[in-house]
Amino acid sequence: MTIGVVSALKSRGVEFRSLTDGIDTTTPAGRFFFHMMAALAEMERDLIRERTMAGLAAARARGRTGGRKRALSSRQLEQVRLLLQHPDQTMGAVATTFGISRSTLYRALARTSDQIGK
Repeated sequence: MTIGVVSALKSRGVEFRSLTDGIDTTTPAGRFFFHMMAALAEMERDLIRERTMAGLAAARARGRTGGRKRALSSRQLEQVRLLLQHPDQTMGAVATTFGISRSTLYRALARTSDQIGK
């Protein structure tokens, strides 16, 4: 339970008492304990975020990128473009040839045309 929720409840005259964790905000010691635990939890979240961001930055510095791999390589995209120049080829047939869906093929072609325009 967050501090905001407990504060909102307190403003309406409701006290918080956890039966499993031994937290009781009806007493000054209980309020102190609750706020200390909340502060520790917030610090832990911040540390985790900081370490995660540092790990991602280190991975990027080593040339690693996140995310899913592209369905088609640049060489395969060249082959797709050559196949699509033939009047008998359909997008569905080309997509089946490369083992991808038509929507994936359309996205890959759109992405490369966007990159060419830049």
